[in-house]
Amino acid sequence: MEIRGPLLLPARREEIELETIDGLTLVGELAVPQDREPVATLVTLHPLPTAGGFMDSHILRKAAGRLPALADLAVLRFNTRGTTSSRGTSEGDFDGGRAEAFDVAAAMDFVRERGLPRPWLVGWSFGTELALKYGRDHDVEGAVLLSPPLHRASDEEVAAWADDQRRLIVLVPEFDDYLRPDAAALRFASVPDAVLIPVEGGKHLWVGENQTRRVLTEIVAAINPDALPLPNEWNGPAAED
Repeated sequence: MEIRGPLLLPARREEIELETIDGLTLVGELAVPQDREPVATLVTLHPLPTAGGFMDSHILRKAAGRLPALADLAVLRFNTRGTTSSRGTSEGDFDGGRAEAFDVAAAMDFVRERGLPRPWLVGWSFGTELALKYGRDHDVEGAVLLSPPLHRASDEEVAAWADDQRRLIVLVPEFDDYLRPDAAALRFASVPDAVLIPVEGGKHLWVGENQTRRVLTEIVAAINPDALPLPNEWNGPAAED
């Protein structure tokens, strides 16, 4: 069968809860390869909740649905404070990227407690702001930024990554609503080792299967390139939703 849309490939999926240092419970899901240990872990940070972003935003949902089976990756998704999805509602209220620092910390505590290997942050839109602002505080190998708007992350917070050995991979859509490739090159010039990837024809929301496959391929290329190329067909059974 063709791998596209909401298809779920086999994985062990577990509903989880994260506890923040300020006493909130966040809801989420962990997906890991069905019959082997993961080689690395994606800690995903979703788009802006006040604009409809949540743990089920389609790129993150498809990463969890496909990459445990296709690339041996664990995928952690969760709703930041005050955010609702079909999984439920995380306690607290949206704080514009400030108290969400505690949400990122709670996710990283969970990764450490579970012994999940080689964590990477994967942020999309608002999630890239959280990754840039707080990712350096945690034991991660790097961060993949999808459609970074750079509204909340300051120039100083971006430039701080220049003094860090961890990798920064930045996917910038050609037709992004907020930050396009030329502007992104200027904003990230302070981080000479950042890998800036302009995506021809891309838009902020990465709509369409071609854009989904491009994003997932770039994530895997950064974290587990031995799994490339990602197949477009699946010959085994699909998972039950």
